[in-house]
Amino acid sequence: MAWTRDEMAARAAQELEDGFYVNLGIGIPTLVANHIAEDIDVTLQSENGMLGMGPFPYEDQVDPDLINAGKQTITELRRTSYFSSADSFAMIRGGHIDISILGAMEVSETGDIANWMIPGKLVKGMGGAMDLVAGVKRVVVIMDHANKAGEPKLLKECTLPLTGKACIDRIITTLGVFDVKGDHLELIELAPGATLEEIAGKTEAKYTVSDALVEHEAA
Repeated sequence: MAWTRDEMAARAAQELEDGFYVNLGIGIPTLVANHIAEDIDVTLQSENGMLGMGPFPYEDQVDPDLINAGKQTITELRRTSYFSSADSFAMIRGGHIDISILGAMEVSETGDIANWMIPGKLVKGMGGAMDLVAGVKRVVVIMDHANKAGEPKLLKECTLPLTGKACIDRIITTLGVFDVKGDHLELIELAPGATLEEIAGKTEAKYTVSDALVEHEAA
C-alpha cells in the first residue's frame, strides 16, 4: 500500500495556513485545491496573471479564456484579480508567495530539483518553475517515490537538467514525507502500509529516520 496521488495532495494541503498566497504546479499539485481546509482562507496565484482562482468548473461553467498556468480551465471568485504575467512573476521573484507545491522528476538529498525536461523529449519551455523555486518562501514537492521502472527518484544527485539547487524544503512521496536537512533528507512520516525496508530499497539519497516518525494508518 501507499498514498494515492489524491491522498498525497490531501497531505500537501496540510502545509497551507490561513492567509497564505499559494502557487500550485501542474499535475498532482493541482489536486491540492480540492483538499484545502474549510476553516482557512488561502489565495491561489497563477503565473499567467491571476490571483484568487476558484475551483475547476462543471461542464456548463467552462470559459476557455479562464485557464491556469497548466492550461486547465478554472473559475473565478468575486475577489479575483487579473494582471500581466510580468506582474505575476514580480510577485514570485519579490518573495510575496508563501508556498509553492510542485511536482518533480527527481530530487537530490540536498534539495536540488529537476522537474522541467527530459533530454530528447519535446518541451514547451521552463514555465515558472525556475522562478518559483528561487523566489517563493517555502517549496514542497509531491512526487512518486520511484519511476515506472521502479527506480529511485530521490537521488544522491539529480541526473536530469536542474530547475534549482538546494531549494526544496519538504518532499511528499507515495511512501512518506521527507524534510531536507542540508546535506541529507530526514524521513518524518510513513505512508499507510509503507515500511522502512521498502523505503530503503527505493531510495538512493542519504537520509535519516526521525525519532518522532509518524506512521499513518490506512483510512
